[in-house]
Amino acid sequence: QVQLVESGGGLVQSGGSLRLSCAASGSIFSINRMGWYRQVPGNQRELVARMTSGGVTYHADSVKGRFTISRDNAKNTVYLQMNSLKPEDTAVYYCNADLWRLGNDYLEVFWGQGTQVTVSS
Repeated sequence: QVQLVESGGGLVQSGGSLRLSCAASGSIFSINRMGWYRQVPGNQRELVARMTSGGVTYHADSVKGRFTISRDNAKNTVYLQMNSLKPEDTAVYYCNADLWRLGNDYLEVFWGQGTQVTVSS
């Protein structure tokens, strides 16, 4: 089994900062990409940021210059530093990883349970 456990969400005022963490554990051989998505009720889940095991990053245009994704491969952990938060950043943030489990030769996608981020104006 593989688990992704997120932490770090909460309530913050506009302009404030939060740091999300997501640790993957279980029968993992290797992790390819780790990333963060977010979802507002009634909307589709959208990709916020993603990082490969080699350090290549992607950030959505809406968060460029404000959010930064980073990763500790040794700890199977991904972070999302969120600065200059805006009310429109309010959403449930989900951690995502595609990885090889021990004994398997194909990639699988796993999700965390989600953490609420609320930005007040």
